[in-house]
Amino acid sequence: MPNRFNTPQLKRAFEFAEYTGCHIFLTGKAGTGKTTFLHNYKKSSSKRMIIVAPTGVAAINAGGVTIHSFFQLPFGPHLPETIYKTHKSSGHVQKLSQIKKDIIRNLELLIIDEISMVRADLLDAIDDTLRRFKDRFLPFGGVQLLMIGDLQQLPPIVPRDEWQLLQDYYDTLFFYGSNVLKHTNYTRIELTHIFRQNDDHFIYLLNKIRDNEIDKETLEILNERYQPQFDPSDDEGYITLTTHNKQANKINRAKLRKLSTEKFIREAEIDGVFPEQAYPTDGKLTLKIGAQVMFVKNDNSKEKTFYNGKIGTVVDFTDDCIYVKCPQNTGNIAVERMSWHNIQYTIDEEKESIKENVIGSFTQFPLKLAWAITIHKSQGLTFEKAIIDAGAAFAHGQVYVALSRCKSLDGIVLISPISKTCIKHDYGVLQFMNDIENDVPDEQYFDQCKLDYQLLLLKKRFNFTPIEQHMRSILKIINKNKQSVPKKLAETILHVDESFRNEIVDVSFRFEKQIDRLVAENANIDENILLQERIQKACIYFKEKFESIIVRFVKEISVDIKNEKVGESLKKHLARMESDISTKLAHFHEKNQEKECSPSEQKL
Repeated sequence: MPNRFNTPQLKRAFEFAEYTGCHIFLTGKAGTGKTTFLHNYKKSSSKRMIIVAPTGVAAINAGGVTIHSFFQLPFGPHLPETIYKTHKSSGHVQKLSQIKKDIIRNLELLIIDEISMVRADLLDAIDDTLRRFKDRFLPFGGVQLLMIGDLQQLPPIVPRDEWQLLQDYYDTLFFYGSNVLKHTNYTRIELTHIFRQNDDHFIYLLNKIRDNEIDKETLEILNERYQPQFDPSDDEGYITLTTHNKQANKINRAKLRKLSTEKFIREAEIDGVFPEQAYPTDGKLTLKIGAQVMFVKNDNSKEKTFYNGKIGTVVDFTDDCIYVKCPQNTGNIAVERMSWHNIQYTIDEEKESIKENVIGSFTQFPLKLAWAITIHKSQGLTFEKAIIDAGAAFAHGQVYVALSRCKSLDGIVLISPISKTCIKHDYGVLQFMNDIENDVPDEQYFDQCKLDYQLLLLKKRFNFTPIEQHMRSILKIINKNKQSVPKKLAETILHVDESFRNEIVDVSFRFEKQIDRLVAENANIDENILLQERIQKACIYFKEKFESIIVRFVKEISVDIKNEKVGESLKKHLARMESDISTKLAHFHEKNQEKECSPSEQKL
């Protein structure tokens, strides 16, 4: 195990993520190394994974993509029993590219960072998508889930109208209230060693706020940092954290005025109903060359050069384009106007689905000034120095997040005092977190999870379900289009299917029973000599049969059909089958690096 996992909790988190298939909720106070663990695990793991997060900034910090962009999910509520219909009836049909479908089919681990901001209905929508494209009978399609975050930090955003639609289906919209998690076992691991702060006194103060144990003495110490007239120079390295966008905008405008470059203004185009408080950026966007900006929308072009939350500096502009330089890019990004829609959600009682009506649109350059950011956008980030304006805090965990972004109390300046009334807590979360502390996974549980995972991987090696599904689809096309498919082609496919079932699928079912029997005799798979011998023989047998029946079939089949639609449909399924064939052959090749068996030993 890499030595970067150097605390008992980090070591245990790595072991559960890497050596088991258990779903995991990895939590811990601010600064306990959750994000660092994520980056280190990504470097060390052999699993096929993707990383997603609920916001653009969180995705940047995690080195991943946003949940909505990867899964192509519409914004808005997802009712549990009508997720499929939601996509169709709203006009937002979930169309994943073939590349994304292939990623999901080969996915072993999905990491969700900043899980505290993920709504329960969104997690159910992720479950629905993974089941649809992987295994519909297993939670999250059989993909292992690693959820990372602190429930004492920022909560999910739930507009009142959406909660009215969802309250009959969920007790809470924190992620643990999702229907899939309520019926799924998952392991909870809490990190306790704090890395961000070295000052024990500051850590003590932060824990008081986090655990809802705030007292007069704590408030007095914090408010010693109160300097309402504090105005540092730009080179001092302060970033301002505010509770509301309005405050951040005021600071950004002041910084903009200090630039000596030419000012330019771009007006938004408003159509229909689009309330000002819902504007994604300024209706009258005022910028200068040298201004620090943040993208507020994902790039929907093929290039994907920017995403919501990406930071850069304005370097040039024309009437129809603004050029932005970002540290991650070698060239400048040419930014054009984009549109947002104002959606009104209603329930279609007849169709039992959510209906979307577009009642307005907002068209503007997807940029905003970014010398100051909201506390929500700061979650997961670390600062040496920060000016905090949290007197108007309105959300659970908001004050704790703002203060814990800093490495030390000395790096904090408060420009509004902190009082008990601005520190919010959700008592359901406090109860959930108390339960976690009493549910620590022990060594025996880990050993059982590890064995279950080894057995799962072993059986998966000899599971041919994906190929079976492709064959069923191909046979279905042939049966529905008997007049269009040449008789010889149909007979060839039927013959291949029969051989595949008799010589591969049926044998694999019998071999799976052998595996169960041998593991029952000796649960240590690595040291079970008889089992290892059978595995080696099975690899050789199945590889040979697979190549002679399925691989040969895909390589040699010629789909020459006059009916172009039927022909294209068959070719599509054959192409998908070819992708799964490559994966299966890689499994056999990997195992066959071990000592080969003689031909006489290759019978099962």
